Amino acid sequence: MLENKNILLAVSGGIAAYKACALTSKLTQQGANVKVMMTTSATEFVSPLTFQALSRNPVYTDTFDEKDATKIAHIDIADWADIIVIAPATANIIGKLANGIADDMVSTTLLATKATKYVAPAMNVNMYDHPAVIRNMKQLDSWGYHFIEPGAGYLACGWIGKGRLEEPESIIKAILKHQSKSELLAGKKVLISAGPTQEKIDPVRFFTNRSTGKMGFSLAEAAVDMGAEVTLVTGPVSLELSNDRVKRINITSADEMYDVMHEQFKTHDIVIKSAAVADYRPKVTYAEKMKKNDGPLYLEMERTKDILKSLGLQKENQFLVGFAAETSNPLEYGMKKLENKNLDAVVINNVAVEGAGFGGDTNIATYVHKSHKQKEIQLATKYEVAQKVLTYIASDMKDES
Repeated sequence: MLENKNILLAVSGGIAAYKACALTSKLTQQGANVKVMMTTSATEFVSPLTFQALSRNPVYTDTFDEKDATKIAHIDIADWADIIVIAPATANIIGKLANGIADDMVSTTLLATKATKYVAPAMNVNMYDHPAVIRNMKQLDSWGYHFIEPGAGYLACGWIGKGRLEEPESIIKAILKHQSKSELLAGKKVLISAGPTQEKIDPVRFFTNRSTGKMGFSLAEAAVDMGAEVTLVTGPVSLELSNDRVKRINITSADEMYDVMHEQFKTHDIVIKSAAVADYRPKVTYAEKMKKNDGPLYLEMERTKDILKSLGLQKENQFLVGFAAETSNPLEYGMKKLENKNLDAVVINNVAVEGAGFGGDTNIATYVHKSHKQKEIQLATKYEVAQKVLTYIASDMKDES
């Protein structure tokens, strides 16, 4: 989501300035165009040359150093930026911004920009708790600055407490999460199925599978963060939603999921079936617990209803997406599912590959549109994979409209 974004990193004078070096590198690795500006105090901790090498762009340190006579530097760079990240943000720079003081390159640029601004504070724990600093942060928050709270731990000053600059990975994660709330799916109603189903044998036994629902829950959370109205139909899982804006419907069996998905289908714009629904169930279920015998046990199984295929047959204007979890020839079987079930897209993954199986927090996948256009999703958290899948869906829907 940061690819080709113009990101201006503002570094102010604190010992945590060394972390801004890693942040510059990681933002560049995300595909962003990164430029750095520094306060005079920041240059006492890290050389501008370091940031120039990492960003592959000139570093701005002086308001009066006009590198191009045809432009006013701090206005030009203020207009260039899509996103500005202040890291570390000292009590001093926070105070300047909250009170409209513009006396150096960083403060003048920040007062002149209309870019989205993220503030990552770093300071002594007592400074962070000072009423003046709290007041200044509240003022910036009311003006639309987005704060990335510092971590707690051992500080360079010797104190232990809150005030340590968040790690570069956490800063990027916070930015990505906020950027994903860009209303990409605003006005859309999204229906998602998740988790396994349980097919009853007797009062104490059932058939099920290894699905934990993590991918479906991540899709639901990401879709809400992107502005959608979300309904999640889930089999029996131990997960809880962190966002109360998701409407959750709990089911147990494949039949129950079939009924609920069909009830909800017509009122939704995007339907994603990530649930691992049982393909078979016992033909006979027993009211009493089955007793063990000396010999083998034989159970006759029957097919469950194919939820995805039946939705594909009823599809009108819905964008229908299936998941294909395979262990061999994943692309071949995934493409067959795309065609045979009248899908608009399919998300294919090989659950036998490390990092992509059931129960983990990561996934690897291939998103394939019905036009056979493919997007490879490398190893990432399931939430990040969900963001990419939903972004591809939104893009494909826009192209089709």
